[in-house]
Amino acid sequence: MKFGYTILYVQDVAEAVQFYELAFGLERRFIHQSGQYAELETGATTLAFANNELAQSNLPEPYRENHLTQPPAGIEIGLVCDDVPAAFAHAVETGAVAVAEPKIKPWGQTVAYLRDLDGVLIELCSPMAEPSLS
Repeated sequence: MKFGYTILYVQDVAEAVQFYELAFGLERRFIHQSGQYAELETGATTLAFANNELAQSNLPEPYRENHLTQPPAGIEIGLVCDDVPAAFAHAVETGAVAVAEPKIKPWGQTVAYLRDLDGVLIELCSPMAEPSLS
């Protein structure tokens, strides 16, 4: 078993992809011709988007849609970068909603939190240092 992808359920797939391209510099892998599904190039694990109608068609029960007027769901997308303050400022300039300014954590990692256009919680963080064996 290996972790393959995360799918964010969004109102507008093309708008979400464009936001992630502009805000975080991620590259589009594809948007399906139906406009209901897309993927971004993000490394070993794929970040994908499905519109709410497609998501609901796959589920037997209703679910709570992501929306900025609601508290974020109990999950976050973590994006690793070398300059968290600059990435945070750029994301806010392109439409992300600031949640928590960049802060150095006790373990030395810089971490900040944002929400995307659909209210999904995003963590921006510096790389984790390799744990010492001592």
